[in-house]
Amino acid sequence: MEYRRLGKSGLQLSLLSFGSWVSFSKQINDKRAEELMSYAYDQGVNFFDNAEVYALGESENMMGRVLKKKKWDRTSYCVSSKVYFGWRGVDNKPNQTGLSRKHITEACHEALQRLQVDYLDLYLCHRPDKNTPIEETVMAMNTLIQQGKILYWGTSEWSGVEIMEAQRAAAAYNLIGPSVEQPQYNLFEREKMENEYLGVFKHAGIGTTIWSPLATGLLTGKYNEGAPKGARLGMKGFEWLAERWLVKDKLDKVKKLAVVANDLKVTMPQLAVAWCIQNPNVTTAILGATKKEQLIDTMKAIDIVSLLTPEVNAMIEKIMKNKPVLPAF
Repeated sequence: MEYRRLGKSGLQLSLLSFGSWVSFSKQINDKRAEELMSYAYDQGVNFFDNAEVYALGESENMMGRVLKKKKWDRTSYCVSSKVYFGWRGVDNKPNQTGLSRKHITEACHEALQRLQVDYLDLYLCHRPDKNTPIEETVMAMNTLIQQGKILYWGTSEWSGVEIMEAQRAAAAYNLIGPSVEQPQYNLFEREKMENEYLGVFKHAGIGTTIWSPLATGLLTGKYNEGAPKGARLGMKGFEWLAERWLVKDKLDKVKKLAVVANDLKVTMPQLAVAWCIQNPNVTTAILGATKKEQLIDTMKAIDIVSLLTPEVNAMIEKIMKNKPVLPAF
Protein backbone atom coordinates (compact mmCIF):
# COMPACT_ATOMS: atom_id res chain seq x y z
CA MET A 1 0.00 0.00 0.00
CA GLU A 2 1.10 3.55 -0.74
CA TYR A 3 0.34 6.38 1.67
CA ARG A 4 -0.07 10.07 0.91
CA ARG A 5 -0.18 13.06 3.20
CA LEU A 6 -3.55 14.76 3.48
CA GLY A 7 -2.62 18.00 1.75
CA LYS A 8 -0.20 20.00 3.87
CA SER A 9 -1.26 18.24 7.08
CA GLY A 10 0.83 15.56 8.73
CA LEU A 11 -1.88 12.88 8.43
CA GLN A 12 -1.09 9.99 6.11
CA LEU A 13 -3.91 8.09 4.43
CA SER A 14 -3.73 4.93 2.35
CA LEU A 15 -3.98 5.69 -1.36
CA LEU A 16 -6.98 3.37 -1.51
CA SER A 17 -9.60 3.49 1.23
CA PHE A 18 -12.95 1.86 1.92
CA GLY A 19 -16.39 3.47 2.14
CA SER A 20 -19.86 2.37 3.11
CA TRP A 21 -22.23 4.52 1.01
CA VAL A 22 -25.19 2.50 -0.36
CA SER A 23 -23.69 -0.91 0.43
CA PHE A 24 -23.71 -0.98 4.25
CA SER A 25 -27.12 -2.02 5.62
CA LYS A 26 -28.80 -1.67 2.21
CA GLN A 27 -26.85 -4.31 0.29
CA ILE A 28 -24.70 -6.21 2.80
CA ASN A 29 -24.97 -7.49 6.37
CA ASP A 30 -22.55 -7.38 9.31
CA LYS A 31 -20.77 -10.57 8.27
CA ARG A 32 -20.00 -9.28 4.78
CA ALA A 33 -19.04 -5.83 6.12
CA GLU A 34 -16.56 -7.45 8.47
CA GLU A 35 -15.12 -9.55 5.66
CA LEU A 36 -14.63 -6.52 3.41
CA MET A 37 -13.24 -4.22 6.09
CA SER A 38 -10.90 -6.94 7.33
CA TYR A 39 -9.54 -7.60 3.85
CA ALA A 40 -9.05 -3.89 3.23
CA TYR A 41 -7.29 -3.42 6.57
CA ASP A 42 -5.02 -6.42 5.93
CA GLN A 43 -4.04 -4.86 2.60
CA GLY A 44 -2.91 -1.66 4.34
CA VAL A 45 -6.09 0.41 4.09
CA ASN A 46 -6.14 2.81 7.04
CA PHE A 47 -9.14 4.99 6.21
CA PHE A 48 -12.82 4.04 6.47
CA ASP A 49 -15.40 6.56 5.28
CA ASN A 50 -18.94 7.06 6.54
CA ALA A 51 -21.65 9.70 7.08
CA GLU A 52 -24.68 10.34 9.28
CA VAL A 53 -27.06 10.12 6.32
CA TYR A 54 -25.84 6.78 4.94
CA ALA A 55 -28.68 4.30 5.47
CA LEU A 56 -30.04 6.91 7.92
CA GLY A 57 -27.42 6.13 10.55
CA GLU A 58 -27.43 2.36 10.11
CA SER A 59 -24.25 2.45 8.02
CA GLU A 60 -22.35 3.96 10.94
CA ASN A 61 -23.95 1.48 13.33
CA MET A 62 -22.78 -1.41 11.17
CA MET A 63 -19.25 -0.07 10.81
CA GLY A 64 -19.15 0.57 14.54
CA ARG A 65 -20.05 -3.03 15.32
CA VAL A 66 -17.27 -4.26 13.05
CA LEU A 67 -14.70 -1.90 14.58
CA LYS A 68 -15.67 -3.00 18.08
CA LYS A 69 -15.43 -6.68 17.17
CA LYS A 70 -12.09 -6.40 15.36
CA LYS A 71 -10.41 -4.48 18.20
CA TRP A 72 -7.81 -3.03 15.86
CA ASP A 73 -5.29 -0.64 17.41
CA ARG A 74 -7.12 2.69 17.23
CA THR A 75 -3.92 4.43 16.16
CA SER A 76 -3.68 2.18 13.08
CA TYR A 77 -6.77 3.43 11.24
CA CYS A 78 -8.76 6.58 10.52
CA VAL A 79 -12.53 6.86 10.42
CA SER A 80 -14.72 9.69 9.17
CA SER A 81 -18.25 10.95 9.41
CA LYS A 82 -20.04 13.67 7.51
CA VAL A 83 -22.63 16.14 8.76
CA TYR A 84 -25.39 18.07 6.98
CA PHE A 85 -28.33 15.93 5.86
CA GLY A 86 -29.25 14.46 9.23
CA TRP A 87 -30.31 10.84 9.65
CA ARG A 88 -34.06 11.04 10.26
CA GLY A 89 -35.00 11.44 6.60
CA VAL A 90 -38.41 13.03 6.06
CA ASP A 91 -38.82 13.30 9.84
CA ASN A 92 -35.91 15.74 10.24
CA LYS A 93 -36.96 18.74 12.33
CA PRO A 94 -35.37 22.21 12.47
CA ASN A 95 -31.74 22.03 13.71
CA GLN A 96 -31.48 18.33 12.79
CA THR A 97 -29.86 19.19 9.46
CA GLY A 98 -27.41 21.81 8.20
CA LEU A 99 -24.19 23.21 9.60
CA SER A 100 -25.31 25.16 12.65
CA ARG A 101 -23.23 24.81 15.80
CA LYS A 102 -26.09 22.81 17.32
CA HIS A 103 -26.39 20.23 14.55
CA ILE A 104 -22.65 19.90 14.00
CA THR A 105 -22.09 19.23 17.70
CA GLU A 106 -25.02 16.87 18.20
CA ALA A 107 -24.32 14.98 14.97
CA CYS A 108 -20.71 14.49 16.06
CA HIS A 109 -21.84 12.99 19.37
CA GLU A 110 -24.25 10.68 17.56
CA ALA A 111 -21.57 9.57 15.08
CA LEU A 112 -19.19 8.75 17.94
CA GLN A 113 -21.87 6.63 19.57
CA ARG A 114 -22.78 4.79 16.37
CA LEU A 115 -19.17 4.18 15.31
CA GLN A 116 -18.22 3.28 18.90
CA VAL A 117 -15.05 5.38 18.86
CA ASP A 118 -13.78 8.13 21.15
CA TYR A 119 -12.95 10.54 18.33
CA LEU A 120 -13.31 11.01 14.59
CA ASP A 121 -10.15 11.40 12.55
CA LEU A 122 -12.02 13.32 9.84
CA TYR A 123 -15.32 15.19 10.17
CA LEU A 124 -16.66 16.67 6.96
CA CYS A 125 -19.38 19.17 6.11
CA HIS A 126 -21.32 17.05 3.61
CA ARG A 127 -22.62 20.07 1.68
CA PRO A 128 -22.35 23.85 2.09
CA ASP A 129 -25.07 25.46 4.21
CA LYS A 130 -26.28 28.73 2.69
CA ASN A 131 -28.32 29.52 5.82
CA THR A 132 -25.51 29.37 8.39
CA PRO A 133 -22.69 31.92 8.63
CA ILE A 134 -19.41 30.29 7.66
CA GLU A 135 -17.87 31.70 10.85
CA GLU A 136 -20.31 29.68 12.97
CA THR A 137 -19.45 26.46 11.14
CA VAL A 138 -15.70 27.05 11.39
CA MET A 139 -15.95 27.90 15.10
CA ALA A 140 -18.03 24.78 15.80
CA MET A 141 -15.45 22.56 14.09
CA ASN A 142 -12.59 24.28 15.89
CA THR A 143 -14.32 23.69 19.24
CA LEU A 144 -14.71 19.97 18.50
CA ILE A 145 -10.99 19.80 17.68
CA GLN A 146 -10.13 21.52 20.96
CA GLN A 147 -12.36 19.05 22.80
CA GLY A 148 -10.54 16.12 21.17
CA LYS A 149 -13.69 14.81 19.51
CA ILE A 150 -12.34 15.30 15.99
CA LEU A 151 -8.79 15.64 14.68
CA TYR A 152 -9.27 17.20 11.24
CA TRP A 153 -12.28 18.73 9.56
CA GLY A 154 -13.17 19.44 6.00
CA THR A 155 -15.82 19.67 3.33
CA SER A 156 -17.54 17.57 0.70
CA GLU A 157 -18.80 18.87 -2.63
CA TRP A 158 -18.07 22.51 -1.77
CA SER A 159 -17.04 24.97 -4.44
CA GLY A 160 -13.50 26.29 -4.49
CA VAL A 161 -14.80 29.72 -3.46
CA GLU A 162 -16.65 28.24 -0.47
CA ILE A 163 -13.58 26.34 0.70
CA MET A 164 -11.43 29.48 0.51
CA GLU A 165 -14.11 31.42 2.38
CA ALA A 166 -13.85 28.88 5.20
CA GLN A 167 -10.07 29.32 5.14
CA ARG A 168 -10.49 33.09 5.30
CA ALA A 169 -12.86 32.87 8.26
CA ALA A 170 -10.51 30.52 10.11
CA ALA A 171 -7.56 32.86 9.55
CA ALA A 172 -9.55 35.89 10.67
CA TYR A 173 -10.34 34.31 14.03
CA ASN A 174 -7.09 32.35 14.39
CA LEU A 175 -8.95 29.05 14.13
CA ILE A 176 -8.16 25.73 12.43
CA GLY A 177 -9.47 25.70 8.87
CA PRO A 178 -10.52 22.75 6.69
CA SER A 179 -7.82 20.24 5.75
CA VAL A 180 -9.72 18.07 3.29
CA GLU A 181 -12.36 18.12 0.57
CA GLN A 182 -14.27 15.04 -0.57
CA PRO A 183 -15.38 15.53 -4.18
CA GLN A 184 -16.63 13.09 -6.73
CA TYR A 185 -13.83 12.31 -9.17
CA ASN A 186 -13.76 9.85 -12.02
CA LEU A 187 -13.35 9.74 -15.78
CA PHE A 188 -16.71 11.47 -16.19
CA GLU A 189 -16.50 14.00 -13.31
CA ARG A 190 -13.32 16.05 -13.66
CA GLU A 191 -14.04 19.78 -13.46
CA LYS A 192 -13.45 20.36 -9.75
CA MET A 193 -10.33 18.26 -9.32
CA GLU A 194 -8.64 19.31 -12.55
CA ASN A 195 -9.72 22.95 -12.75
CA GLU A 196 -11.75 24.59 -9.99
CA TYR A 197 -9.68 23.31 -7.07
CA LEU A 198 -6.22 23.97 -8.50
CA GLY A 199 -5.96 27.27 -6.64
CA VAL A 200 -7.25 25.63 -3.46
CA PHE A 201 -4.57 22.94 -3.66
CA LYS A 202 -1.87 25.54 -4.25
CA HIS A 203 -2.83 28.18 -1.71
CA ALA A 204 -4.68 26.24 1.01
CA GLY A 205 -2.93 22.88 0.87
CA ILE A 206 -6.19 20.92 0.94
CA GLY A 207 -6.08 17.12 0.64
CA THR A 208 -8.81 15.05 -1.04
CA THR A 209 -10.67 11.84 -0.26
CA ILE A 210 -12.35 11.30 -3.61
CA TRP A 211 -15.57 9.30 -3.93
CA SER A 212 -17.10 7.27 -6.76
CA PRO A 213 -13.92 6.60 -8.77
CA LEU A 214 -15.98 3.98 -10.63
CA ALA A 215 -18.84 6.40 -11.37
CA THR A 216 -21.31 4.47 -9.21
CA GLY A 217 -20.21 1.24 -10.89
CA LEU A 218 -20.69 2.42 -14.46
CA LEU A 219 -16.95 2.23 -15.12
CA THR A 220 -16.85 -1.45 -14.17
CA GLY A 221 -18.56 -2.19 -17.47
CA LYS A 222 -21.27 -4.28 -15.81
CA TYR A 223 -24.01 -1.98 -17.09
CA ASN A 224 -22.99 -2.21 -20.73
CA GLU A 225 -25.86 -4.58 -21.44
CA GLY A 226 -28.31 -3.20 -18.87
CA ALA A 227 -28.48 -3.18 -15.07
CA PRO A 228 -27.74 -6.66 -13.63
CA LYS A 229 -29.90 -7.94 -10.78
CA GLY A 230 -28.92 -6.51 -7.41
CA ALA A 231 -26.71 -3.80 -8.91
CA ARG A 232 -26.76 -0.35 -7.35
CA LEU A 233 -28.26 1.46 -10.33
CA GLY A 234 -31.13 -0.98 -10.36
CA MET A 235 -32.05 -0.49 -6.69
CA LYS A 236 -35.26 1.14 -5.57
CA GLY A 237 -34.62 4.68 -4.38
CA PHE A 238 -31.63 5.17 -6.69
CA GLU A 239 -33.56 5.84 -9.87
CA TRP A 240 -32.02 9.32 -9.94
CA LEU A 241 -28.58 7.77 -10.23
CA ALA A 242 -29.68 5.48 -13.04
CA GLU A 243 -31.18 8.39 -14.95
CA ARG A 244 -27.91 10.27 -14.66
CA TRP A 245 -25.49 7.48 -15.53
CA LEU A 246 -27.27 4.93 -17.70
CA VAL A 247 -27.29 7.03 -20.83
CA LYS A 248 -26.08 6.04 -24.28
CA ASP A 249 -23.20 8.52 -24.56
CA LYS A 250 -21.64 7.36 -21.29
CA LEU A 251 -22.19 3.67 -22.02
CA ASP A 252 -20.58 4.06 -25.44
CA LYS A 253 -17.48 5.59 -23.84
CA VAL A 254 -17.28 2.79 -21.27
CA LYS A 255 -17.33 0.21 -24.06
CA LYS A 256 -14.43 1.98 -25.78
CA LEU A 257 -12.52 2.18 -22.51
CA ALA A 258 -12.99 -1.57 -22.14
CA VAL A 259 -10.94 -2.03 -25.30
CA VAL A 260 -8.09 -0.02 -23.76
CA ALA A 261 -8.29 -2.07 -20.57
CA ASN A 262 -8.23 -5.29 -22.56
CA ASP A 263 -5.16 -4.17 -24.49
CA LEU A 264 -3.40 -3.43 -21.20
CA LYS A 265 -4.55 -6.80 -19.80
CA VAL A 266 -6.25 -5.15 -16.84
CA THR A 267 -9.85 -4.96 -15.71
CA MET A 268 -12.08 -1.94 -16.20
CA PRO A 269 -12.25 -1.18 -12.43
CA GLN A 270 -8.47 -1.32 -12.21
CA LEU A 271 -8.08 1.05 -15.14
CA ALA A 272 -10.66 3.53 -13.80
CA VAL A 273 -9.21 3.65 -10.28
CA ALA A 274 -5.61 3.79 -11.50
CA TRP A 275 -6.53 6.73 -13.72
CA CYS A 276 -7.84 8.60 -10.66
CA ILE A 277 -4.92 7.96 -8.34
CA GLN A 278 -2.33 8.99 -10.92
CA ASN A 279 -3.50 12.52 -10.09
CA PRO A 280 -1.11 13.74 -7.35
CA ASN A 281 -3.88 15.89 -5.84
CA VAL A 282 -5.78 12.73 -4.90
CA THR A 283 -4.88 11.77 -1.34
CA THR A 284 -7.05 8.66 -1.30
CA ALA A 285 -9.69 7.07 -3.52
CA ILE A 286 -12.62 5.61 -1.60
CA LEU A 287 -13.59 2.16 -2.86
CA GLY A 288 -16.95 0.51 -2.35
CA ALA A 289 -17.77 -3.16 -2.69
CA THR A 290 -20.42 -5.74 -1.87
CA LYS A 291 -18.19 -8.75 -2.59
CA LYS A 292 -14.62 -9.54 -1.58
CA GLU A 293 -13.78 -10.39 -5.18
CA GLN A 294 -14.61 -6.82 -6.21
CA LEU A 295 -12.30 -5.39 -3.58
CA ILE A 296 -9.49 -7.78 -4.47
CA ASP A 297 -9.76 -6.61 -8.07
CA THR A 298 -9.84 -2.85 -7.49
CA MET A 299 -7.07 -2.96 -4.87
CA LYS A 300 -4.70 -4.00 -7.67
CA ALA A 301 -5.15 -0.59 -9.28
CA ILE A 302 -2.06 0.70 -7.49
CA ASP A 303 0.06 -1.83 -9.37
CA ILE A 304 -1.04 -0.70 -12.81
CA VAL A 305 -0.60 3.08 -12.53
CA SER A 306 2.75 2.66 -14.24
CA LEU A 307 0.93 1.31 -17.31
CA LEU A 308 -0.77 4.67 -17.83
CA THR A 309 1.88 6.11 -20.08
CA PRO A 310 1.39 9.43 -21.90
CA GLU A 311 0.31 7.41 -24.94
CA VAL A 312 -2.31 5.46 -22.98
CA ASN A 313 -3.61 8.62 -21.32
CA ALA A 314 -3.88 10.23 -24.74
CA MET A 315 -6.01 7.29 -25.91
CA ILE A 316 -8.26 7.72 -22.90
CA GLU A 317 -8.61 11.46 -23.51
CA LYS A 318 -9.54 10.77 -27.14
CA ILE A 319 -12.39 8.57 -25.91
CA MET A 320 -13.60 10.80 -23.08
CA LYS A 321 -13.22 14.21 -24.74
CA ASN A 322 -13.96 15.96 -21.45
CA LYS A 323 -10.65 17.27 -20.18
CA PRO A 324 -11.32 20.58 -18.39
CA VAL A 325 -10.13 23.65 -20.25
CA LEU A 326 -8.01 25.83 -18.00
CA PRO A 327 -8.28 29.64 -18.15
CA ALA A 328 -5.75 31.21 -20.46
CA PHE A 329 -3.92 33.66 -18.19
